[in-house]
Order: sequence, then structure tokens, then C-alpha cells
Amino acid sequence: MAAQVTGISSMATRQILTELCDAYRKKTGQTVAIESVGGVDATKRVRAGEAFDIIVLADDALKQLEAEGFLKAGSRAGFANSATAVAIRAGAERPDLSNEASLKAAVLAAKSIGYSTGPSGTHVLNLLKNWGIEQVVAERLVKASPGIPVGSLVARGEAELGFQQLSEFLDVPGIEIAGPLPSEVQSVTLFACGVCAQAANEAGARELVTYLTSRDAEAPKRRHGMEPA
Repeated sequence: MAAQVTGISSMATRQILTELCDAYRKKTGQTVAIESVGGVDATKRVRAGEAFDIIVLADDALKQLEAEGFLKAGSRAGFANSATAVAIRAGAERPDLSNEASLKAAVLAAKSIGYSTGPSGTHVLNLLKNWGIEQVVAERLVKASPGIPVGSLVARGEAELGFQQLSEFLDVPGIEIAGPLPSEVQSVTLFACGVCAQAANEAGARELVTYLTSRDAEAPKRRHGMEPA
């Protein structure tokens, strides 16, 4: 039997990768073990020299790892696009997210605002700065620790509004998805995959990347709130 393919990914792609790797195992007999953690932690672990065969992260982070020599040159490939959404506690009144002005009003009215350490969190902080309200709401901001879903903060009542990738809200109990960000301020994150420079199973990793970026992988991506890249 071929050697196992190992990998690390950010939490945003965890559910998609679980389904796809199971389907890949059934199709090829190849076993895959991908650990999903906070994207910040995943990047730190790769930089610290921890060896994996495949890496799946936001493209900006993966591009930087490639530039630093932690990724096989030319192996980086687009995996999926993920839009940012807003979540509320189950049963709570839904905010108006129809346009930028209504979103800003909802943020100003919220008693607490949850955001992540990932790309969606960076986008939210930039929005607050662009709107000129970052100091107004500063004490109401609740940052989720790396690897902790913002949805769990919302479910526990620690955040009235939660901002994160749509895919990370889909299966969190106790919350409802109020909707995506309005189109004029939407932020779509491209997630990418690539072969680790220290890959012990480079051939297996390259075959898996081919599968993860194939048409066979498109339906699961959509089921879990993302779009094929």
C-alpha cells in the first residue's frame, strides 16, 4: 500500500477536506491524514520545520511560504473561494445586510462583535477603519483564538454578531447565518494547496493536489459553502 499522505490546513477548509479525502481514499486506496488548525498556527508550524506532504491555506499565506522556500516551487494551486458571512445567535433578530450602510449600522448597534484571526478578521478590522468607527467599537470587539470558530462565540452569547468564512458557520449549533456581506464590501478569500518542500511523499501529495483541484471536487466545495477556484 502506498505511503500515507499527510497535511495541514486552516480550519476554514476542514469539512471540505474531510469529505474529499474520504472520497479520495475510496477511489484510490490512498490514505490521507490532514490536520486542521488555525491558519496562523499552521503557518508557524510549517516555518518551524514541521514536515507535511501537503499544505492548504489562504493563498496569501501559502504564497509567502512558497517565497520562503517552504513549498515546492510551482506546486501551489487554487483550491476554493470562500466568501465572508455574518452569524447571529439562533432566534435573534436578523440584521439588515442589504448594503454597506445597513451593515455599518448593524455593527454600530451590536453590543459585541466577533471576528477571527484569519483573512475575514483582517477584512472586518479594515472595514471598521475605513468607516472611521474602529475606536467607537473597540471595546466591543471579541477576537476568537486561532482555531476557535467565531460561531462558537456567537452561540455562547459572547458575540452578538460574528464575522467569518461562510464555510465555518455551516455546522455550528446554536447560530443562524444572517447572510453574506453586502457585495460592495464582500471579501472572498482564495484558499490554495501545494506540496510541502519537506514532503516525504511528494508523488502522493502531487496526485492529491490534482484531485483536490479537479472537477470531481467541485460539488463538495459548494456543499460546504465555498466555490471552486
